[in-house]
Amino acid sequence: MQLRYSFRLYPNGFQRSALARAFGCARVVYNDALRARETARAAGEAFPKTGELSKLLITEAKLTEERAWLGEVSAVVLQQSLRDLDTAYRNFFDGLKGKRPRMGAPRFKSRKDNRQAVRFTANARWKITTGGDLSLPKIGDVRVKWSRNLPSVPSTVTVIKDAAGRYFASFVVETGPETLPDVAAAVGIDLGLGHFAVLSDGTKIDAPRFLRRAEKKLKREQRRLSRKAKGSKNRDKARIKVARAHAQVADARREFHHQLSTRIIRDNQAIAVEDLAVKGLARTRLAKSVHDAGWSAFVTMLEYKAAKFGRSFLRIGRFEPTSQVCSQCGVKDGPKPLHIRVWECGACGAVLDRDINAAVNVAKAAGLAVSACGAQVRRVLVPAQRGEADIRCGRTVKRHPLVECLMGRRRPPFRCSGRGG
Repeated sequence: MQLRYSFRLYPNGFQRSALARAFGCARVVYNDALRARETARAAGEAFPKTGELSKLLITEAKLTEERAWLGEVSAVVLQQSLRDLDTAYRNFFDGLKGKRPRMGAPRFKSRKDNRQAVRFTANARWKITTGGDLSLPKIGDVRVKWSRNLPSVPSTVTVIKDAAGRYFASFVVETGPETLPDVAAAVGIDLGLGHFAVLSDGTKIDAPRFLRRAEKKLKREQRRLSRKAKGSKNRDKARIKVARAHAQVADARREFHHQLSTRIIRDNQAIAVEDLAVKGLARTRLAKSVHDAGWSAFVTMLEYKAAKFGRSFLRIGRFEPTSQVCSQCGVKDGPKPLHIRVWECGACGAVLDRDINAAVNVAKAAGLAVSACGAQVRRVLVPAQRGEADIRCGRTVKRHPLVECLMGRRRPPFRCSGRGG
């Protein structure tokens, strides 16, 4: 399988200028190719092929006075820009055919975009020097901060500049499956907002809420940005400060996801999660908290790490009533408001923690052999069911005080509906 490894780059002044030139040339070729294809589509003609565009927009354009500066960057960067456009069109048409989620048509790139990137393949003859620098054609040896060793020789490297002005090198590496010691544990995961994740063994992981914690700082920096004159140098400085504040939040959230997903994969042989409708939840009043949690990124990490380390990863349908079914007896007790965190099963009398019960049901729905013993289930005295009620009219059946305490409210006693003297 192919994985990406990203490392921080620290280019000097000349290298930053060279990278800016490469970003600009790749962007111009991409926009020229997009314009040529859109012109052909409007005229009812066939799309020009990539080979034709390469000859017209790169080879011949370098010989003209208007595009002579395209020769100042590596030709591989320009070729890869045309391939990026092909990929954008392919994804767009596949979305129309239903082969993948729908996405918009390719758009023109701007120098003001938050993300700039160029890609170097093996044909560009880039290399990692003996001193640990990244040698790029017509750019030079760029200093890299290596946080780990690459498992194999990378096939391509993409140099990225983000909105905060940071540079990264992203390597595509072919890796084989790694084996971890087999364990007997299997776990179901219920994702939420009060707790980020609740496991079927009773473990609860608190939600870090990185965005909420940094909200005060973000508001302050955004307020300073709004006071700067448009087009001024001070506004550019303030914009970078806002971008860096958001980048710190995103980095902290990504690190949390990586550490938690690695721990779950290491400790369990099989993992089951629920397929959440994140897009739908993001249109509610909980949108900010949903985006702050980052469930989709976390589940994606679980999926690829399970494939890498030989673990089983399972998804269950989003319409599975995990919060309505008793994990002890399997009786569906109906929907419950969100403020009810502990409930009592009307059939078997078990007192269930809502989140842990849902995690156990997620694991059972995925076919995992898990025990509900970790679900904080307690047997208590419960009222008799309808078929077992005392036939003497007027008899009051009261709930156990422990049940009322766990449910967070005191319900009035009810009377049986049987007939009799």
